[in-house]
Amino acid sequence: MSTRETSRTTSSPANIAWTLILTSAATFMAALDNLVVTTALPVIRDDLDGSLADLEWVVNGYTLPFACLLLLAAALGDRFGRRRIFAGGVVLFTAASAWAALATSTDSLIAARAAQGAGAAALMPLSLTLISAAVPAARRGMAFGIWGAVNGLAIASGPLVGGTITEHISWHWIFWLNVPLGIVLVPLALTRLTESHGANNRLDLVGTVLASSGLFGVVLAIVRAHEHGWTSGSVLTDFTLGTVLLAAFVRWELRTPAPMLPMRFFRSPTFTAINAAGLLMFLGAFGSIFLLTQFLQFIQGYSPQEAGLRMLPWTAMPMVIAPIAGALSDRIGGRPIVTSGFLVMAAGLGWFAVIAEPDVSYLSQVPALVLCGIGMAMFFAPASAMLMGSVSPDEQGIASGVNNALREVGGALGVAVLASVFATRGGYETPAAFTDGLTPALWVGTSSLVAAAIAMTALRRGRRRHAAGAALTDDRQDGVPAQVTS
Repeated sequence: MSTRETSRTTSSPANIAWTLILTSAATFMAALDNLVVTTALPVIRDDLDGSLADLEWVVNGYTLPFACLLLLAAALGDRFGRRRIFAGGVVLFTAASAWAALATSTDSLIAARAAQGAGAAALMPLSLTLISAAVPAARRGMAFGIWGAVNGLAIASGPLVGGTITEHISWHWIFWLNVPLGIVLVPLALTRLTESHGANNRLDLVGTVLASSGLFGVVLAIVRAHEHGWTSGSVLTDFTLGTVLLAAFVRWELRTPAPMLPMRFFRSPTFTAINAAGLLMFLGAFGSIFLLTQFLQFIQGYSPQEAGLRMLPWTAMPMVIAPIAGALSDRIGGRPIVTSGFLVMAAGLGWFAVIAEPDVSYLSQVPALVLCGIGMAMFFAPASAMLMGSVSPDEQGIASGVNNALREVGGALGVAVLASVFATRGGYETPAAFTDGLTPALWVGTSSLVAAAIAMTALRRGRRRHAAGAALTDDRQDGVPAQVTS
């Protein structure tokens, strides 16, 4: 273990509690703002006189820098201190939220959303690293369960929070809500969190530029594909350039003596499988939530708040199930829990696809919502514990950055792909046209979750083929976080 790495075995209960509270509160803000504007978009369009393309960028303007800067933020945390960069992310996110609340044009709102995404990029990966530094290995499953419950609740409850505030106060207060919380979090983070660093003192500038630029090209192509078409010249150019830059990043990392992302991470079957599965899970979940919240409002006639309330069977599940899943992963391992979660969520989306009709009763939708909520809750905590256990302690920051970046790419891809399927097979002209597009889109989301389950099922076979001299190993063969040697 690096001499710069904070001890992981002497954290007091008070320090553990403060770490969980502060990191969960900060990541709640970041995760919530991924989808909080979805139910407010019609009101924002009328208030700011925005076009359809403007509204899409209100959502995508957050996702793009979020996905592209995660690796950079993780590397900066390893170099300059994870607590310091985490607190800086809270400052940027809070200031950007105030900017968004004061926006008087769509251009200003989109710019503020981009700044929010940059701040959020520092919160998500470093929160996991800070938790891992504060909590002993034997208790990390439960700790990640609490973190996962808050994170899952934030993602799924974004439409409810946004709809309720928009309907009863103003869409501006979606963003004002973050400001007092951020003001409280900054001094507490600086005084209550324990500082830690990664082993690599050198900042890989070339790798940072190549990774961030490559991700920017790929994610930009994804978020523009629905507007311009997947085969348009500009989209293909963005995607090609992004892919070339990412390939150059891999080549550079294989040759540089101090890589930002050691390519040996991918020799670990756990690291590879959990990242692939996370991308596929976010593809299916984000794309489906994006369409289902519109189905409840535009087709079934619910107000923004009413639509959000009717998503509660989904949104409430993480608070109940995620801590249980985290604690259970400490006992039996994360792989069977995560795999089962993907299949449960796939069953929920498949249920929706079967019953999706303009006049379907809400009661018929409840079982599907519950299944989706349970499945999502079973993913976050065990997956985080598996990821943190697949790399050495001083490399967990960058590993978390990779995982979160791929999840964001998956979320952006899910919205773009499912929206494209929806637009190809249906539309907004009539309720029947909407469900004609919704049904095949949900089947695509279902297929993505089944593919994620297959990736996790293949994990055990991958471990058996893993070479005895691999750099990274797990103590257990079922996904329990291990004490890893570097």
